[in-house]
Amino acid sequence: MSKYKPLWDYVETQDADFVLTYDQIEEILGFSIDHSFLTYKKELSEYGWQVGKISMKNRTVSFIKPQLPIDLQ
Repeated sequence: MSKYKPLWDYVETQDADFVLTYDQIEEILGFSIDHSFLTYKKELSEYGWQVGKISMKNRTVSFIKPQLPIDLQ
């Protein structure tokens, strides 16, 4: 099980794109995100989400729910 599963579970319950601060993420996880987050973030696609912008300056991470392509045929 991924150490970030509690965060992925939280993200999965959201309805639209959103931003969390590092402090909010730490509260959800019980530990601070570290450099390994850059590797683990790929797991989020299994939940139908993507990690968007990671702002070191603002200490935030954006989460994006990709829209399904529209089949025009």
